[in-house]
Amino acid sequence: MFQNYLKIAWRNLLKHRLYSAIKIGGFACSIAACILITLYIIHEISYDKSYPDGERIYRIIARFNDNGEIKKGVSFQAPLSKAIKADFPQVETVGRILPNSLFYGAGSNQVSIEDNPTSVYEEGFTYMDQELLDMLQLPMAFGDRSKALKHPYTLVMTKSKADKYFPGKNPVGKIVYLNNDKSKPYTIKGVIEDLPSTSHLKPFSFLLTLNGVVFYPGEQDNWGATNYPTYIKLRKGTDVAQFEKILTKEILTKYVIPTMQQAGNVRANEMEKNLRLSLQPVRNIHLYSADIHDYPQMQRGDIKFVWLFGGIAAFILLIACINFVNLSTAKSANRAKEVGLRKVVGSYRSGLIAQFLAESTLYSILSFLIGLLLAWLLLPLFNTLSGKELGFPWSSWQLIPVVLCSALFVGLLAGIYPSFYLSGFRPIAVLKGDLSQGTRNPVLRNGLVVFQFATSITLIIGTLIINNQMNFILDKKIGFDKDQVMVLQGTSTLGDQINVLKEELQKLPQVKSASVSDFLPVRLEGVKRNGNTFWKEGKITEEAGTGGQFWEIDENYLSTLGMKLLSGRNFSKDMATDSQSVIINQKLAKELGLKNPVGARITNGRVFTVIGVVEDFNFESLKDEVEGLCMALSNSPTMLAVKVNGKDMSTAVQAIGAVWKKFSPDQAMRYTFLDEGYANMYMDVKRTGNIFTSFAALAIFIACLGLFGLAAFTTEQRTKEIGIRKVLGASVNGIVQLLTKDFLRLVFVAIVIASPLAWWAMNKWLQDFAYRIEIKWWVFAIAGSAAIVIAILTVSFQAIKAALANPTKSLRSE
Repeated sequence: MFQNYLKIAWRNLLKHRLYSAIKIGGFACSIAACILITLYIIHEISYDKSYPDGERIYRIIARFNDNGEIKKGVSFQAPLSKAIKADFPQVETVGRILPNSLFYGAGSNQVSIEDNPTSVYEEGFTYMDQELLDMLQLPMAFGDRSKALKHPYTLVMTKSKADKYFPGKNPVGKIVYLNNDKSKPYTIKGVIEDLPSTSHLKPFSFLLTLNGVVFYPGEQDNWGATNYPTYIKLRKGTDVAQFEKILTKEILTKYVIPTMQQAGNVRANEMEKNLRLSLQPVRNIHLYSADIHDYPQMQRGDIKFVWLFGGIAAFILLIACINFVNLSTAKSANRAKEVGLRKVVGSYRSGLIAQFLAESTLYSILSFLIGLLLAWLLLPLFNTLSGKELGFPWSSWQLIPVVLCSALFVGLLAGIYPSFYLSGFRPIAVLKGDLSQGTRNPVLRNGLVVFQFATSITLIIGTLIINNQMNFILDKKIGFDKDQVMVLQGTSTLGDQINVLKEELQKLPQVKSASVSDFLPVRLEGVKRNGNTFWKEGKITEEAGTGGQFWEIDENYLSTLGMKLLSGRNFSKDMATDSQSVIINQKLAKELGLKNPVGARITNGRVFTVIGVVEDFNFESLKDEVEGLCMALSNSPTMLAVKVNGKDMSTAVQAIGAVWKKFSPDQAMRYTFLDEGYANMYMDVKRTGNIFTSFAALAIFIACLGLFGLAAFTTEQRTKEIGIRKVLGASVNGIVQLLTKDFLRLVFVAIVIASPLAWWAMNKWLQDFAYRIEIKWWVFAIAGSAAIVIAILTVSFQAIKAALANPTKSLRSE
């Protein structure tokens, strides 16, 4: 019997090729989208699952209540790990990591090996404790993991980096130099296997030991500076919630508060009330850290996007199922007499239901097969859109069972309504040609079309708002000139020659100015940030202080980056007193309560005189407010920003490259442009917009197929009515209006439903940005107009076809 069902289903598929192609095509497109989104979701939720005993590994998070605003961070004092190890028997292991490029060696370096003077730029350096390497149990390709970071000046590198520098060899024991510094040779003590793409530590390819490292005198015992993300592994059976309370109380009362009281910090007594230490499972770091101040090198996702894309996949699949229902019922006239004859000769309704479910399952299986192929072909494009490196799981044993079960489930789900609807025709009525049954209760079908278009319109509105916000960010006046600024990186290898290089570059006719500083207002690899607390002179023991950034710049910095000096003067290298002077931004002046900032004296431990105030500029993401900034005249030589005359950029790059070659013949010039770095800061927003655009287009396409099906259904139901109207003199235009007005009502209803939903969702999304657009009425007008135009074009095809048909063909049975 089942074989017979499949034969009939196959014959019907071939008999109605156009409708079959539309059904299968819409299904296949939606399934391809669902597969791609599923691969993305599986990848996102599988982060950091490879560590043995990973369920007992946590990262410590600081939660600080700052006047009602909860701030979270991962940076802690250097001696915290020693204190935890000594005071808390609940902890099996504790270890630190330090990826902050503010500290020499972390971030990026020029790498060379012994007996080879060639210097190669590498990113992905971080300091790490031996204990953290043991805790994570990273698999080793060479060396002894238990001793790999145990001694000073040792490092571990990944297998791919080892193959790059020592192809086919075991590099353990080899010497590596950073930035041509021969006084600090690093010995390779281990090679780890490449970290999986689903590790939040994936960006790190070089692990430098923290053993014996002291960045400044007393740094490793300093409870006043926070720089180290700290991980712990709890002993089995430890109550996490109870341990968090004990950890917070002991660390605050025994170490943090006494240190603050000794320094005279007025906020010391507030700490016990406002600060909490919590434990974040290592497996949650990737998806649950969006509101945590973390280091930019850490790979970080957002659980909100997982839910968002999962919802989009579900809606697209629902739209495709709706299409199947509408297209199946649209062809009811072709199947009605078949159903009537089958019932007359003795078929039961259950047999007819099984027949139609077999057909829907066949369509579903074919759609899944085509959808798999489409997903595989589109995966490279999806990887580009999402910024991931997803692979297709052809080798997974789960693929075939999951696809088969999904195809059966979707086929049955999509076929339930059509099978009950078609099998319910009354034999006497349909054999007489009466198909009015299909029009008695159009509420379901109309509701399905409204759902389709409401979903599509919501996606269109979301796409428009995301793109508008992206354009707003890229075009906003941000307080500095990011255009035509070329940033030379890796200049720390030049030593004292960097200032000579700057002077030589400024002699070129293609160069307007140049500045030495690795504190830049755009997030590039190696760009530094240095958070400090500032007070007015003499107010440390009286006031809480103001947080801000402390940057080291030279006298050409402001002119090179086009920053506006509002009052006071710029630095001068000819004035010896400028070594004790600073330039601050408006924000810091306001936070410190400086009505006349020029001449005021402020301190962050050292006392400075303010000689100038610059206009506020955004040096972080526009998701955040402008932060206070203090700039001092000092040396930070790992980058050199060059303001280029933009008339002939290629000639300028060549000229700068020629000068570079004179100073560093063994090191290739590496550069980027500031505006590109600025755009890359918002790559996640751009990717979200691109994905929204793609899925919105797909949803509209599939929804149009559903509308096409409903138009075909209605046209079939009203064939005789149209014929009679034409005989009585109705025009083609009048008939087209008659058939389209009902569908336009449905689209208008969808617009009314979708607009407030889209406004609410996008308003929530925009709250993540301190600087954001206002949602304008024209966004909804454009989305609604687009939906109306698309609907008219879709329905008009069927309407015009029916209006132009010869009425004698539809009325000849009378």
